[in-house]
Amino acid sequence: MNRLVSEGIGTFIIVFAGTGAIVINDLTQGAITPVGIALTFGLSVFVMIQSFGWVSGGHFNPAVSLAMVAMGKLELLWAPGYLLAQGTGALLASFLLKYLFPFHPTLGATVPIGSEMQSLILEFILGFILMISVIGCCNSPDSATLLAPAIGGMIGMEALFAGPISGASMNPARSLAPALVSGHLNFLWIYFVGPIAGALGAVFVARCVFKDNPRLKANAGESIP
Repeated sequence: MNRLVSEGIGTFIIVFAGTGAIVINDLTQGAITPVGIALTFGLSVFVMIQSFGWVSGGHFNPAVSLAMVAMGKLELLWAPGYLLAQGTGALLASFLLKYLFPFHPTLGATVPIGSEMQSLILEFILGFILMISVIGCCNSPDSATLLAPAIGGMIGMEALFAGPISGASMNPARSLAPALVSGHLNFLWIYFVGPIAGALGAVFVARCVFKDNPRLKANAGESIP
């Protein structure tokens, strides 16, 4: 149960801080700036992995959890609970933002600026980069010290360059919650298919690239943590 509570709290804080930065930036005519929004997402992920990674593995993202199942590092039995906890945490964050800022139209929902295909490809690539980084850090001898800053930095970097086009979701829970609460569901499929397919693609590549890593072989059937 501690693992699920950790995933819920971590996802709540990431979505509340990240999408809250988008909402407040809109309401203050750009006081936070796109750079500030990207930093908010990256820093919140960094802190949550540091805070809860030792309890649950610090996923806070259904795409990451599903990829960890495919890697054999999260038991399938735990997967529904992880997804439910992440979704619940994200929804609570969006409902709270709706209460605080009732007249904001999107609550930070991810909406493509260009074509749907453009954003789909971007989200696939972002999901792939994020997950290959997670796998690489998890199988490094210094994984405990590398994971939080590396993944937080990676998310901030991806949000910086892709956020203005696709929203740089990388996370189905982060996109689902504000879309449901604000009613902007038209493009939600992009932010499910893209990140999940990208993360699973990273698992396939990692099995080739890291196949000789003894840590990968040793941990292949273990759960996280």
